[in-house]
Amino acid sequence: MNCAAPAIHPTAVIDPSAVLGAGVQVGAYAVIGAEVVIGDNTRIGPHCTIEGPTRIGRDNVLHAHAAIGGEPQDKKYRGERVTLEIGDGNSIREFVTINRGTGDGGGSTRVGSGNWILAYCHIAHDCSVGDGCVFSNNATLAGHVTVGNHVILSGFSGVHQFCRIGDFAFIGMGAFVNGDVPPYLMVAQEKYARPRGINAEGLKRHGFDASRIAAIKRAYRALFMGDTKLEEAKTELGEIALGSSDVRAFLDFIDAGERPLLR
Repeated sequence: MNCAAPAIHPTAVIDPSAVLGAGVQVGAYAVIGAEVVIGDNTRIGPHCTIEGPTRIGRDNVLHAHAAIGGEPQDKKYRGERVTLEIGDGNSIREFVTINRGTGDGGGSTRVGSGNWILAYCHIAHDCSVGDGCVFSNNATLAGHVTVGNHVILSGFSGVHQFCRIGDFAFIGMGAFVNGDVPPYLMVAQEKYARPRGINAEGLKRHGFDASRIAAIKRAYRALFMGDTKLEEAKTELGEIALGSSDVRAFLDFIDAGERPLLR
């Protein structure tokens, strides 16, 4: 058990209502506002700004000049109490911005655990990000975006508001995503992002065996190759899903969407 008191640089400014766990480190000229809670052993770099209400878990590292928990960039925001929640073990690099939610959008922005969010990334209001994701430099989420687990957003990629990205997807560099991306897909940029096969290498790294990947490939071919209409393709997916829980998750993701499917 770590019982060490927080180590706070004398130039840091911390609101009296902020709660810092054991072993927290706060760098020079950092500013921590009201209603901020920071878990054990989290490190806050120099010149970081954290506004509340924000709750940050344990063992995170926030590098210099990150701006966390700021007001949502939404003209409808009128100062209502909205929150940001960040899990454990995240690396948040220089100049990252993560905003709190909006009253009309559920009231909270959420980031899970074990994510790498590299320099200059932006996560807007009311987004939900899962665990184990990598956001490369300048990747940007508009408001209300849902990102699953183990997703990679390459550098300079951008995601339109209200879109969803499923588990284990890979978004290529500079891709502008304006529709839902089902699990396991790899997409690349033309005018807008389009499917370019499944994220096979990423699936292998996460323990998917050959039979699971083969079923996902069959589902991909049924949905994205040829001129089959969406409803016909979904019927074929339903047949494949009888023997594959991965394809069942793929089909369930499609059925739950509000945005058009990226196709």
